[in-house]
Amino acid sequence: MSLATRNGTGPVDAPVAPPRVVRQRRVRPGLLGLAVLLIALGGLGAAFAVTSVRATGSYLAVARPVEVGRTLSADDLITVQVAGGQGLRPVPAGRLRDVVGKRAAVALAPGTLLTLGQLTDDPLLGPGQQQIALDLGHGQVPAKRLHPGDRVLLVSTPDRGATGQSAGGTRFEGTVIDTATPETSKVVLYVALAARDVPAVVALAAQDRVAVVLTKAA
Repeated sequence: MSLATRNGTGPVDAPVAPPRVVRQRRVRPGLLGLAVLLIALGGLGAAFAVTSVRATGSYLAVARPVEVGRTLSADDLITVQVAGGQGLRPVPAGRLRDVVGKRAAVALAPGTLLTLGQLTDDPLLGPGQQQIALDLGHGQVPAKRLHPGDRVLLVSTPDRGATGQSAGGTRFEGTVIDTATPETSKVVLYVALAARDVPAVVALAAQDRVAVVLTKAA
């Protein structure tokens, strides 16, 4: 091939550049399948996240303060709608009958979701125990409030008409079952004792010779 110059001289032979050939990249089927799989998984993950956030359920929540050891009633609970509460493990509203009658293992605060770990159905009155009632004045109660499950020690006080070391000091271990305040100046304390200790404690209570000591709170 010859080229003509601008100054009118004769044609000059010049090499001709070969045309470029663009090589097409091969698409590996494995990589293509992996890309499709990742896109599909991403879509499923996004859909699951949206569904989890938007999903709502009916669960049980605490309506009013419940002290440790108290028996749960239907009035203590309300039904609430919670969005995305799958990981919280609250009690579904449909299980109301399953939790009513159980005792609070911890103090329950209003507005909190109820979980089964906060409840117990273990009886306070154990095997070989009997329950008695002690009529006490407010000054004889060792704490402002005693709760079911509190461990107490009943100590016999000295007999004013007796002398010597045997005048008092006998100890009896017990568990608080419940308390009541029928009068402003009195507190009725229901205590579970070993059956063998009941006659002695009843006799001491009749003589107003029982002091109550709180040894372990529930």
